[in-house]
Amino acid sequence: MITVENLGKVYPVAVKEPGLAGTFLHFFKRTYRSIAAVQSVSFQVEAGEMVGFLGANGAGKTTTLKMLTGLIHPSSGQVRVAGYIPFRREVGFLQKITLVMGQKQQLIWDLPTLDSLRINAAVYDIPDAEFRRRVGELSEMLSLTDKLNQPVRKLSLGERMKAEFLAALLHRPQVLFLDEPTLGLDVNAQVSVREFLQQYNQRYGATILLTSHYMADITALCQRVLVIDAGRLIYDGSLEGLLERFSPYREVTIELAQEHALTELQIYGDLKEMDGRVACFLVPQEHLTQTIAKLLDRFEIVDLTVTEPPIEAVIGQVFQSGRSIESSVGQA
Repeated sequence: MITVENLGKVYPVAVKEPGLAGTFLHFFKRTYRSIAAVQSVSFQVEAGEMVGFLGANGAGKTTTLKMLTGLIHPSSGQVRVAGYIPFRREVGFLQKITLVMGQKQQLIWDLPTLDSLRINAAVYDIPDAEFRRRVGELSEMLSLTDKLNQPVRKLSLGERMKAEFLAALLHRPQVLFLDEPTLGLDVNAQVSVREFLQQYNQRYGATILLTSHYMADITALCQRVLVIDAGRLIYDGSLEGLLERFSPYREVTIELAQEHALTELQIYGDLKEMDGRVACFLVPQEHLTQTIAKLLDRFEIVDLTVTEPPIEAVIGQVFQSGRSIESSVGQA
């Protein structure tokens, strides 16, 4: 459904020297430097897949999505989405895709949601009977049926995001590009949006490429992830494989029978946190058994637990390191 080969995007950025002379020269004769936002990115997404697209701010996620949706022209490489070349913006292509951005809205603020939906139906030439059927079906899935006649400005943030989804999916697209769709929503609204996306994918077989800084979105919806860093794709594989590659540590939390000095505990691992009689260590996986044995031998321990670090911490390590690794689709 999505094929990307050696995709790249380079932006020319004007360079201006400081001061009045620099401003004067900049006005008459500008010089530029090139900024590579995306560099030689290649991947494929099969029909019906839900894929997470991860990267730190400025890594190139949104630029890539804009090239996949035809909003900007790539500087190099080839892209095909649903059999179309995106930047040509053909009618058939536009009817097969949608882009939802958490920071943007298409609904008209002072009108009821239903009026904005009628405008979308006219744009996509959806017959009245089909329009009513789709609105009824999607609004029921989104639990939004009783809100459609309210002005958009009177909806809560979560309700507005649901209404945005309804508008974006009214033409029944095959490919969904979602850029931070749960941004700013409370926990309950985030869960509701995730459940809807899961249900929509199962019912219509839609292909979904999702970017999000909320790792709960990724873990709930995506078995496969792409990780981009400084414009380069550094990982393409399963979420479990990513955790195994970049999480060589385990968290060991112990509750001691009595308090001990900090210096007594620091020698057993990277002491992440200590609160009274409770201490938490980061221990390399290969030293885990040996370290636990030493702790049990040295201290009187009331309770001991071993867990994996939170996925947010693992992804943070990936972003900070920027290590390129060889990986292919489906690698665990």
